[in-house]
Amino acid sequence: MPKPDQPLLKLGFLTIGLFDAADPAAGHRSTLEVIELGERLGFDSAWLRHRHLQFGISSPVAVMAAATQRTSRIELGTAVTPLGWENPLRLAEDLATVDLLSGGRINPGVSVGEPMNYDTVSHELYPDTAGTEDFSYARVERFARLVAGDKVRDFSGKQGVVEEFSNRVEPHSPGLRDRLWYGAGSLKSAIWAGANGFNLLSSSVIFPEEGQEPDFARVQQAQIRAYREASGNKGRVSQGLVVIPTDSATDAQREKYRRYVDERTPRTTTPQGPKRMMFAQDLIGTSGEIADQLYAHQGFQEVDEVAFALPFSFDHEDYVQILTDIAERLGPALGWKPAG
Repeated sequence: MPKPDQPLLKLGFLTIGLFDAADPAAGHRSTLEVIELGERLGFDSAWLRHRHLQFGISSPVAVMAAATQRTSRIELGTAVTPLGWENPLRLAEDLATVDLLSGGRINPGVSVGEPMNYDTVSHELYPDTAGTEDFSYARVERFARLVAGDKVRDFSGKQGVVEEFSNRVEPHSPGLRDRLWYGAGSLKSAIWAGANGFNLLSSSVIFPEEGQEPDFARVQQAQIRAYREASGNKGRVSQGLVVIPTDSATDAQREKYRRYVDERTPRTTTPQGPKRMMFAQDLIGTSGEIADQLYAHQGFQEVDEVAFALPFSFDHEDYVQILTDIAERLGPALGWKPAG
């Protein structure tokens, strides 16, 4: 529980990996450079948001693989990969491969549920099984079993002269199962994650219970506490909020950042849609001002590690400024010390 006398233990950041459709390679290179910068600045982790049919990273596993060859220490994660788009067995193979290449630094974060705008893509995603696909917790349970190395089939051993077969997902990466995270936005999913041995990713989007006061920080606090009870206080919990320190920003950057926050603030004033979705307010100001707001935030009070989200639509030089201020000013203001 971070307080002025209890330091934040782990500091990470999250990026969507935005790119221009006319030059997507440049955006992907920028993301890799940002991860490299994060390692140099001492961040503990870098997380990639997963986007499909949008102008953000659609293949974070591939980007993490590239990042493992450019870095040596920083942990790499997904926040989150929607399993409705994935074959759990194939994803388990890919993640184990990248985890081994990284030396055990991969933290896969996942979620379940029907893919966004499923009716517009189901005919291509699952042309023969769209109506029967299971998007429940069973999908993530299967994924976790495969990552853990549970038996896939009875058949194994030699076939022919040189073909050797396994009865589990290969390669197997010991320890990867313990680094699986679940992106929970509701009380139910937070409790499920804790009861099923997942770490918890709590982001800037949550869903309150029926009749619960629509106070984002208090709702998040209640979800984290329920997770800890369900997990027996065994799992890790990370909070993801958008923070924009302006300590070293130029006047033009400050104006740009303020416009961004002002455009997004109205959606935070009241729950949105039939599910009463709640958005956290973006925190903008000097590192000292943001630190004061975080210490007063009931959700932040429940965690000892964070993955602050970078604004989606900024430029590379903006991310350099924001990450540098987070690492050199905001992090120390929260008691954090750079890794490495």
